Amino acid sequence: MIRGLVVAATRSGAGKTTIALGLMRALVRGGLTVQPYKCGPDYIDPAFHEAATGRPSYSLDAWAMQPQTLLDMAARHPADIAIAEGVMGLFDGAGGRGSTADVAARLGWPVVLVLDVSGQTETAAALAAGCANYRDDLGIAGVILNRVASERHLSMIAPAFDRVGVKLFGAVTRDPALVLPERHLGLVQAAETVELGARLDRFADAVERAVSLDAIRASARPMKPAGDGASQMIRPPGQRIAVARDAAFTFFYPHLAEYWRESGAELLPFSPLADQAPDTTADCVWLPGGYPELHGGALAAARRFADGLRDLAGRGVPIHGECGGYMVLGRGIEDADGNRHAMTGLLNLETSFAKRRLNLGYRRARLRSAGVLGEAGAEILGHEFHYATIVSAGDQALVDCRDVAGKPVAEAGACRGSVSGTFFHAITTG
Repeated sequence: MIRGLVVAATRSGAGKTTIALGLMRALVRGGLTVQPYKCGPDYIDPAFHEAATGRPSYSLDAWAMQPQTLLDMAARHPADIAIAEGVMGLFDGAGGRGSTADVAARLGWPVVLVLDVSGQTETAAALAAGCANYRDDLGIAGVILNRVASERHLSMIAPAFDRVGVKLFGAVTRDPALVLPERHLGLVQAAETVELGARLDRFADAVERAVSLDAIRASARPMKPAGDGASQMIRPPGQRIAVARDAAFTFFYPHLAEYWRESGAELLPFSPLADQAPDTTADCVWLPGGYPELHGGALAAARRFADGLRDLAGRGVPIHGECGGYMVLGRGIEDADGNRHAMTGLLNLETSFAKRRLNLGYRRARLRSAGVLGEAGAEILGHEFHYATIVSAGDQALVDCRDVAGKPVAEAGACRGSVSGTFFHAITTG
């Protein structure tokens, strides 16, 4: 059974991504096969994990995935060690579910806690002790201090960890070079990050200098045994699925691709930005999310792409878009500068980034009609995260959607003929 750890923090912005990437890269450089994971719904961090380890990173989502699904997800990717990066603070979830702590407890993997000690001394130990004693079903393997100012600063912190009985794995000093560039949905994507390999090696160098890798590796624990349970996976929407894949369409969960292939489907990648049309023999087209708003001009000029979609739609081939892909199926996107770019027009949706509005949260959606996501009445669990506003719509609603508290939300998706889309990204079935 694979041995694993969860790298978590007490809050967002503490440096857990940098530390997790440095740890993954350092272990790989040491000759280990490292399987990366990301807790919660995320597309951006996993791409960095893959760059650091050479293996796809899969989401472990304790809100959208039942315990058996989580266990199966971890069990199916053997490696020397698994490293799962947490989300937000260790105990932060949605409606009392979905936290990093929930994932760690369900898998039986201990937590390596990253603490940003900027402006702190003994309080760091108090935070670690509080986390270690907050839940009986969770184990804190130890702590990595981050952004330590000096040896003197460390000397004022370390003794307190001995007193509270929490292991200190090491301390990474403050370094402006240990960062990744950001933009409105989080980090700039891995494929767009300049000199990514060199950055990852710098992270690994910092971790190797400051942290006992042997101690961290020894603290990993086997995951709990995986049993049998009903699959929550979303069925393949076709036999030959054309999937848009380029800088504008990057947000595609690896677990979906893996399950669809294992179920016998063939995925046919194509690039709208390169003005490639989907394969004419495809029996489904899937447009993932991403950043179409950053490529509005190129997408508006991609005539072969748009004409290929329209031809397939005219033949009744199912076409589905998620978030950015949904917007591209609409009539137009207004970018942050107020410039409108005509899209494919297969749906009536008009969206704008000129006045940004955050739309964020898990979604429980019930399908109003049958389509690529399932039969009418089926439940889909997903997540919505974007800054677009709807200027106009007008198609039939695809879903009835609720948030984690069970309250109705505006997200209803849209469908017209064989074309459909949602702002939420589907994770599993309910």
